[in-house]
Amino acid sequence: MPKTLRVFHRTEYRYDRDVSFGPHRLLLRPRGGHDLRVLDSSILVSPRAALNWHFDTFANSVAHANFHEDASKLVIESKLLIRRYASAPISPLDPMCNSADATTDEPEDDMVLAPFMQLQNPEDIGDLRTWLSAHNRNHLPNSLELLRSLSDDIHHAFRYSRRDTLGTHSVTTTIRLRRGTCRDFAFFFMEAARVLGFAARFVTGYLYDPVDDDASGDDGTSEGLSGGGSTHAWADAFIPGLGWVEFDPTNRIVAGIGLIRVATTRTPAQASPIQGTYIGGDAVFLGMDVAVKVTSAEPDATHI
Repeated sequence: MPKTLRVFHRTEYRYDRDVSFGPHRLLLRPRGGHDLRVLDSSILVSPRAALNWHFDTFANSVAHANFHEDASKLVIESKLLIRRYASAPISPLDPMCNSADATTDEPEDDMVLAPFMQLQNPEDIGDLRTWLSAHNRNHLPNSLELLRSLSDDIHHAFRYSRRDTLGTHSVTTTIRLRRGTCRDFAFFFMEAARVLGFAARFVTGYLYDPVDDDASGDDGTSEGLSGGGSTHAWADAFIPGLGWVEFDPTNRIVAGIGLIRVATTRTPAQASPIQGTYIGGDAVFLGMDVAVKVTSAEPDATHI
């Protein structure tokens, strides 16, 4: 049964005086597919800016904002109305995933997947292998169950801790701190899956938590899933026979209807929702506020 969802995403940057804004890259609009349909989409930018759209190297939909005015505040609001379709249930007994081998039978596929199999931080491989060796998976029957077990182990091994600063922790840092954000856990899963021989990629988007439909307050948080109230991150792993499968270690979700994909990239740094610069001489950056709200909509809703 498909789910119709509204997404509201507002980012505000504040300065102590007017500044000039350089071009900004906005990665805020999902690319539709058989599992996700964009019914309506709008982006409001203040001060005024011209938006030029293109597809990046991963075929993500990207807008470049070119500004016409100086201002002491930059506000970017994205509104989405999407219909999310559930993936067909994946059974561990499905003959399409009975193999524990991560390789494909098609040389052309292997060429496409090769960049997604390379470790982003090769210097972490020792710590990663030590961590993996402590979690025996030799008894698991196939690739799907192996990766599901990996996601579960990350969920149980580290404590979720929200962090608003930019950047993603390395595997070594996450192991040392024993906590992290959804970005850290997604990246940990990616690097671990790559060590195990799988292609993996980073996914940025939003998380729908049914608790939020009834939550009071304006901060978008709930006592349900972790990662609401802001952008969310998880990982895809390529399983021969099944293709790219979503794994969210933060919430132990596999191919869940509540994961709203905006973009997929090879590294976390490539998935930043907003990137840009400003010129302001001695201007002081006062801070940034981000608010995200994902709620259900009427099934016949066709506009924002």
